[in-house]
Amino acid sequence: MLYFFFFLLTFLISLFLTLIVRNIMRHFKIVDYPKLEKRKIHRGKIPYGGGLAIYVSFFIVVAIIFWSTNYFGPNITSKELLAMFLGGLVLMIGGILDDKYVLKAKSQIWFPVLAGLIMIFLEIGPSVVTSPFGGMINLDSYHLGILTLGNLLVFFWLMGMMFTTKFLDGLDGLVGGIITIGALMIAFLSLQKQWYQPDVALLSIVFAAAVLGFLVWNFYPAKIFLGEGGSLFTGFMLGSLAVIAGGKIATALLVMGIPMLDVGRVIIHRLRIGQPIYQGDSEHLHFQLLKSGLSQKQAVFLLYSISFLFGIATLFLQSEQKIMALIFLFVLMMLLGVWVGRKE
Repeated sequence: MLYFFFFLLTFLISLFLTLIVRNIMRHFKIVDYPKLEKRKIHRGKIPYGGGLAIYVSFFIVVAIIFWSTNYFGPNITSKELLAMFLGGLVLMIGGILDDKYVLKAKSQIWFPVLAGLIMIFLEIGPSVVTSPFGGMINLDSYHLGILTLGNLLVFFWLMGMMFTTKFLDGLDGLVGGIITIGALMIAFLSLQKQWYQPDVALLSIVFAAAVLGFLVWNFYPAKIFLGEGGSLFTGFMLGSLAVIAGGKIATALLVMGIPMLDVGRVIIHRLRIGQPIYQGDSEHLHFQLLKSGLSQKQAVFLLYSISFLFGIATLFLQSEQKIMALIFLFVLMMLLGVWVGRKE
């Protein structure tokens, strides 16, 4: 009942706040103009700022839980909540500035970098991890200057997650749905007897509810978009939850596997043709699915289904089996690429 209460509370707050943010963004003309880029497929001026509604609703409920109950701890500390709050705040500020003024790529990059550095500065992340081949690996025993291997892994993991959701944000409801699946899978996994982290589960459920409240307004046809800050924040939060939960990175990898592999494929393609990797195009898998004849809803539900099936698999697989699942996911990505190529 506790989980359901806070899930419903967060969902309703997010649902209401998204509508308010939508009107505010319209008032200040922080909207997406579809004619500015050929790859944009929506019609009309759609307000940005959905990520702000997710951020505010999530931390309102987190504050309520923190101050009214003793539910957080020992797996989630006040320092970790502060790191997520500050990192998210940086992303929100940078995102709104970019949505309003269309910042250059070299200016945009500093906001996710700073969010990642905040996590490192506050020492968020594991010092010891379980090896998939047995035993433990002490990450603090490996150093690069003042940084440990654990610091570097957390930073690059978060950067990878943030830019995956940023590049994935091309179809209505796509990022919101997949992030919700990922957060719920971490929650379910955290409630298993062998791990049992009820505080991590509650935080993940609250985050999923915040995203779902926004998704009501973002599903096709979208009435509001995540915006730059929102697309980065959702990846930042899912990545942070996986790190804080300790051992849930494989879960996030499997849920986000297809989008992450797609980002790698697109980056290689852009480097091969001499195109800047930060320059947007319609090469991403979700756009290719549309070109193959699928509707927006069909493409989105196909990618939801893949993420859900691989996410469910993490509830039953051991470490070695998750590695095999990741390999299978890579093969599936290659087959999808071949199928899309033949449809063109």
